[in-house]
Amino acid sequence: MANPLRSEVVRLYKNLLFLGREYPKGGDYFRDRLRAAFAKNKSVQDPEKIKEMIARGEYVIRELEALYYLRKYRAMKQRYYKDT
Repeated sequence: MANPLRSEVVRLYKNLLFLGREYPKGGDYFRDRLRAAFAKNKSVQDPEKIKEMIARGEYVIRELEALYYLRKYRAMKQRYYKDT
């Protein structure tokens, strides 16, 4: 029987992979680290532990989004407010 959390894990992986394309150190760096993290925890079977890891992954998604918004804000600020 398939794990009911599998779809959540796959969705999380796809979202992180999508967000990692614009990571400051490069998409390849992020993808390699993401694969390693998911491969390391591949054998976890405990549903509570899996839910904790999903929550941590969602936290990483929020942090990445904040990083990207901040970068966008800084770029726009530099364009419109030179030498403030």
